[in-house]
Amino acid sequence: MKPFSRRPIAFLLSGLLAGFVSAAGAAEEAPAAPAPAAPAAAATDIQGKDDPGSGLTGQILYQYLLAEIAASRGQMPLAASAYLDLARNTRDARIARRAAEVAFFGQQTPQALEATRLWLELEPDSAQARQTLWTLLANTGRVDELSAALSEALKAEGPNAGNALLLVNRVFIRVQDKAAVQRVVEQVSAPYLSLPEAHYARALAAVGAADEAKANAAIDEAIRLKPDWEAAVLFKAQLLSKVPEQSLAVVDALTSRSRDQKDYAEARLVRARLLVELKRYKEAQQAFAKLLEIQPDTPELLYAAGLLSLQVGDTATGEKHLRRLLAMNFGDKDSVRVYLGQAAEDRNSPEEALAYYDAVAPGHARYVSAQSRAAAILHSQGKSDEAMVRLEHAISANPKEKVQLLLAQVQLLSEKGKTEDAYGLLDKALAEQPEDPVLLYETSLMAEKLSRYEVLERNLRKLIKLMPDHAQAYNALGYSYADRNVQLEEARRLLDKALSLAPDDPFILDSRGWLDFRLGKLPEAEALLRKAAALRSDAEFAAHLGEVLWQQGKQDEARKVWDAAQKIDPANELLNSTRKRLQP
Repeated sequence: MKPFSRRPIAFLLSGLLAGFVSAAGAAEEAPAAPAPAAPAAAATDIQGKDDPGSGLTGQILYQYLLAEIAASRGQMPLAASAYLDLARNTRDARIARRAAEVAFFGQQTPQALEATRLWLELEPDSAQARQTLWTLLANTGRVDELSAALSEALKAEGPNAGNALLLVNRVFIRVQDKAAVQRVVEQVSAPYLSLPEAHYARALAAVGAADEAKANAAIDEAIRLKPDWEAAVLFKAQLLSKVPEQSLAVVDALTSRSRDQKDYAEARLVRARLLVELKRYKEAQQAFAKLLEIQPDTPELLYAAGLLSLQVGDTATGEKHLRRLLAMNFGDKDSVRVYLGQAAEDRNSPEEALAYYDAVAPGHARYVSAQSRAAAILHSQGKSDEAMVRLEHAISANPKEKVQLLLAQVQLLSEKGKTEDAYGLLDKALAEQPEDPVLLYETSLMAEKLSRYEVLERNLRKLIKLMPDHAQAYNALGYSYADRNVQLEEARRLLDKALSLAPDDPFILDSRGWLDFRLGKLPEAEALLRKAAALRSDAEFAAHLGEVLWQQGKQDEARKVWDAAQKIDPANELLNSTRKRLQP
């Protein structure tokens, strides 16, 4: 049977890839207009100590307070209209700003636009007024008007136009028509194509419009104009993220420009994460170690370096980094404890491992893993009853994870040869949760060990009905038929369906290859079984591949396959029984 739920515990390196770089990272959301201030505070604000000649008259104060009271009561249309009327009459920039704020906050767009235009007329140098106007134009889809306003603003920036261009895309955050945004950004950036920032802005807009070709061309030009621009290089690396090797080459070209680890620090972090993604763990470990030299007390770097050190077998360094994390303000110490427990197990220090596992809190995502490992340690020490009791207590402490902890109990019973007891535990749990997919699958596996094929078929067909895309359910039933050499056409249908859902799954490939063997298609079987073995080292795969080779007269090659597998899993029943049956 090809299990889907039991896999060797591996270090979770995928988390190291998080935070690579967002293609839209430079396009932050434009700030929302502030909420209306309290009436008293607002009244004090508009008096203005620096302008005594514009003090409040009784009529202005009366109108102002009426507008504020309306706003405080949620009567936003009335408040916006009252403020706008007051701004028109006084032509006071502070009142115009307040009118714009209240109308913006109350979603009274026409009044907000008029008030903001008046505010900008009265305070033409106000960056806040300009930003508010651009946001309103963008929110209302007035793209052409916004384009003209942005062009004028960029002209006014003079030698600072490059920095201003980096902010252009922020204005369009809420605009849904990204193709129109791209056209506008290309228009307003056209006079500045000698600046790398103009091409960066174009690349951002192209990404938003899903125009990959233009995005790549624009960012390439930005990098050509400014080869050491870290943000542009990381943008390019993100565009190439589907091909990590190419992303790495782009980042390497930048980081190689300087040997000083302080230069291009963000790019060096991205490089280290890419090495993890490419499974170049030794190089990744070295990259994170260099980052730690510059930032020795950064928890995230210590975590990454610790896991990578464990992954490449440098247990001493890995444990040193992870122990430091336990003494720091690190948010996920329980995960660190689980990894330290695994490292202690590798060093054959079971009591130390148990202490780490015991410290993992119930409810934590790694609690089940910790308790399962602890139970396995006790079982290996001949304390199987104590292990079972521990798992019972764990279920009581964390009932939401009952199924996973129960599977750990089943594993212990199965390893002790108590298959009937293991099946009984699963069957009882399934009676309580008759549609739980994990219980349906695991009960089927155990039923097959007891030759209860009707239970296996009933549960797996029910699982397929509940989850039509459950590749391993099709695989398990199809393999059972193939292995028993019955209903081979039905097995073909089931396994072909499984392969269509998971074409590179080694367990399914092995099953399909074994079916071809049953059908007498030896070359086809060999090809599939070799592919499965290349994807995953597994004694059962080796048993199947060796038998197919043997039946084709390739006995020497079959023995080599079996010998290699037995070095890894010498007690595998299928492998040993196959050799005993076939070898003279």
